[in-house]
Amino acid sequence: MTARTENLNVVGFDHMPSPAEIKERVPLTERAAEAVLAGRRSLMDILNRKDPRVFVIVGPCSIHDPEAGLDYARRLKRLADDVRESIQVVMRVYFEKPRTSTGWKGFINDPRMDDSFHIEEGMERGRRFLRDVAELGLPAATEALDPIAPQYYGDLISWTAIGARTAESQTHREMASGLSTPVGFKNGTDGALDAAINGILSASHPHSFLGLNEKGEAAIIRTGGNAYSHLVLRGGGGRPNYDTVSIALAEQALTKAKLPCNVVVDCSHANSWKKPELQPLVMRDVVHQIRDGNRSVVGLMVESFLEAGNQPIPADLSKLRYGCSVTDACVDWATTEEALRGAHKVLREALSSRRTDCR
Repeated sequence: MTARTENLNVVGFDHMPSPAEIKERVPLTERAAEAVLAGRRSLMDILNRKDPRVFVIVGPCSIHDPEAGLDYARRLKRLADDVRESIQVVMRVYFEKPRTSTGWKGFINDPRMDDSFHIEEGMERGRRFLRDVAELGLPAATEALDPIAPQYYGDLISWTAIGARTAESQTHREMASGLSTPVGFKNGTDGALDAAINGILSASHPHSFLGLNEKGEAAIIRTGGNAYSHLVLRGGGGRPNYDTVSIALAEQALTKAKLPCNVVVDCSHANSWKKPELQPLVMRDVVHQIRDGNRSVVGLMVESFLEAGNQPIPADLSKLRYGCSVTDACVDWATTEEALRGAHKVLREALSSRRTDCR
């Protein structure tokens, strides 16, 4: 009887390996585990104000070519070592892309970039890429979009974002409460802070919800709450929100909610008017706020790849430009290096005076 009433729009159920199977194919190495854990410890210490440094989440808008991604990661690791005195660098490794209507959904969903949706292949290759990055000694950050995906590669992540479109989602708030990483909730696309602050509050509490365990079995997941959720300002509603007034208002809203005054500024999206070349200017402005005494800004985000700009996905994938984004436009490597070295120069002398209170 149920055949008449369920799955009426489903055309198939393809086999998906369990998280345990994918992990067996791409096991966590000791070297990778140390990089992940060291990254998490540093981020938690920054959020707890035990470490006066600033963290920077930097990397491609999305990963589509693991070869170019690792080329970028090797360069970033060398730069991270040079600026580590004042900046904890974390590589942005985004595999899932939320779509307003349609479009490429990211490397895990469609690794061949041809609408064939070999998710089982994308998941294994994505995990392998994260392990390769971790084995370089570089921590990774990602956006949690699919609530099942963290079971497959969450052990390789040091920082997680909940996006502007999902910060209001109960599913994502519950998932964040169980993640092993610090979690940044972005303000809404309209620029409002309410969804993100309520998301932080929700994620800090225990939850019980349906999900999958490592064997791929349906399970009731019970969480203890995430004490390291924080606010990410990404602009919205037609205006940026990284200026001193906007950050002061964010501090007031966090204080009113009895939350720690931890703020991350996303230099992309509405904060740079979706013009990637403006991201270094946003970073410079925020770094100068820290130099001038700001206590609440603990991190920054930058979309960056080997080449500037972005490109459409061609029918002939051999025509893709190496190291150029296929989603949002990025700044190039030279600009990235100049921006981070410039920030390091300013921050190195400013961080010693940072205190544990908000402003």
